[in-house]
Amino acid sequence: MMRSSLIGKIEKARRYAQEPGRVTLSSLTANFHGENADHRVSYADGQWSCTCAFFGQWETCSHVMALQEMYRAELPTEALESFPEDIETGLKTGDH
Repeated sequence: MMRSSLIGKIEKARRYAQEPGRVTLSSLTANFHGENADHRVSYADGQWSCTCAFFGQWETCSHVMALQEMYRAELPTEALESFPEDIETGLKTGDH
């Protein structure tokens, strides 16, 4: 009986794995091995963070953008924004 229950759960997990829309990540922490150094990147409470120097100035970086692309289907819409609002507005209007 226990074995058939486990087999059923494995089959269900495989079906779920084929439907990534069932999952939305609310937080994420990753160790990112960059070209020059390792960085810790995280998404929690609607905010991204990264230990790289670029993120400190721009509030985004290549590490965040890579994770946004890698987990696009699983991240909430607000987590896919790459630029602070004022910079994104400037890029759209050509004020850069």
